[in-house]
Amino acid sequence: MRQTRPRPRPLAEFLDTCLGPSLAAQGFATSDVIVAWPEIVGERLAGFSQPLRIEWKRRGPHADPEARPEPATLVVRVESAFALEMQHLAPVVIDRVNTYYGWRCIGKLVLKQGPVRRTEKARPVPRPLTEADRKRLSAAVGPIEDETLKAALDRLGQAIVGSRTKA
Repeated sequence: MRQTRPRPRPLAEFLDTCLGPSLAAQGFATSDVIVAWPEIVGERLAGFSQPLRIEWKRRGPHADPEARPEPATLVVRVESAFALEMQHLAPVVIDRVNTYYGWRCIGKLVLKQGPVRRTEKARPVPRPLTEADRKRLSAAVGPIEDETLKAALDRLGQAIVGSRTKA
């Protein structure tokens, strides 16, 4: 009898299972606002900010359990030089988060100044230079007498020509 192996599952499927308890302690129901932060607020805002936690208001003892909770406060870490701009953009950020979730879950934005963790983007690998490219580059830097300058310009030329895509 042939035994079937379970299919490999993407790591993203385990993210909420592994991080769920610690995210819940910070007020996040799931990891989606953290993972989708660049998509929610845009690459520019995400480069200088990151969500820290969502602070939900406590319900009273006689509150209707079926009613939607009051809008929460989203606490966002922002680099100090960007805090003023983020403060002006707070209504836009609140609107984008609420649009992402599909309901008015965030009513207020609180900014905490501090360093923001950045992920390093992988640099594209330059394409190898053709023989014609090498000859043109050698001809361009050939008349330069200073060897240090010549080597630096040669490296710059290789980087520029190598980064161009073929049309």
